[in-house]
Amino acid sequence: MSSTPRGERLIITLLGNRNAGKSSLINAITGQDIAIVSETPGTTTDPVDKRYELIPIGAVTFYDTAGLDDVGELGEKRIKATLKILFRTDIAVFVNDGKPFSEKELETIDRIGKLDIPLLVVFNKSDINPAVSSGNLEFCRLHGLRHISVSAKNSSNVHELKELLIELAPLHLKQERVLAGDLVKAGDRVILVTPIDLAAPKGRLILPQVQVIRELLDHDAVVTVVKERELEYALETFKDKPDLVITDSQVVLKVVGDLPEDVLLTTFSILFARYKGELDILADGVRKIDLLRDGDRVLIAEACSHHVQADDIGRVKIPRWLSQYIGKDIIYDVSTGHDYPENLEDYALVIHCGACMLNQVEMNRRIVEAKRRNVPITNYGMAISKVQGVFERCLRPFGL
Repeated sequence: MSSTPRGERLIITLLGNRNAGKSSLINAITGQDIAIVSETPGTTTDPVDKRYELIPIGAVTFYDTAGLDDVGELGEKRIKATLKILFRTDIAVFVNDGKPFSEKELETIDRIGKLDIPLLVVFNKSDINPAVSSGNLEFCRLHGLRHISVSAKNSSNVHELKELLIELAPLHLKQERVLAGDLVKAGDRVILVTPIDLAAPKGRLILPQVQVIRELLDHDAVVTVVKERELEYALETFKDKPDLVITDSQVVLKVVGDLPEDVLLTTFSILFARYKGELDILADGVRKIDLLRDGDRVLIAEACSHHVQADDIGRVKIPRWLSQYIGKDIIYDVSTGHDYPENLEDYALVIHCGACMLNQVEMNRRIVEAKRRNVPITNYGMAISKVQGVFERCLRPFGL
């Protein structure tokens, strides 16, 4: 479970007022004392992640969050941090202690609904405070909300709660998703072009490359991995042309120069754009590059923090290549982490990283959020393919 990539784990977030029993509920679900429990209100101050194996879904992460009724200036900041977690949430568990819903609780339930996040309302402390007396059960019935009464203290109905979580898991988590498996058949020969530059981790390949290799092997393809300088030699050693070539976007132009026109080609970034997001939306976004004007702002959106190298792909190479391609005076900003800047509407385009550290739901929400605010969005690899003049060829395997 601990080796499961973060972007592949189901995210379950527990929200509710202070002392509703969120931390106790996580302990009851997991059967472990992994969350700090106290009668003192506000024990959980910041979102804290706890890993667990929820069979048959697999590896999940529970987020224990600060209370929605936290007080003071610091409390408001904690509440804001709690609500931001929703943008990376697959299932929201709203914990109530049986007391009538407050205005803040109702606002949060409404927010979860607008984000279209599967919601389960859990009435905790049923052993001392039955929800039936508060009118909350009737509210859930009227609004079609899934709900259950439990007692974290004595584990009453906790098994049934876990069954409901499994039922609420998004459909894509119950079905097998493919990166490149549908592009090959057993025995097909695939070349992966993986440059080793300053950003490459010492002694290993990056996660997207490893995931693609594993899936191709699972589909019985014959996989050859080379650096860009060895591609031409590898092609010469093949008796016949390869059936597919997948390359890192940074060297796509060199790969195109070495590759016969009739060989199918795509990039790791495009594979992951399809795997984790809406490929058609990201393709439309990359075509907006041609419409950029002097003074436009472009947001480079990084999902995780990292040590910035001299030739950093997002902060150095893409801005340089993009400016050279369009010949315009563009302003580039960088945002790092799970949240967009509040002034997202100020940008003419968002160029997002490959999202290897995000799950599919979180990446889709970031795409939808940009679309809702009328800001075109694409990703690193697709933008690179565009400015290198090979974007349409790299989309050919998908019929777009």
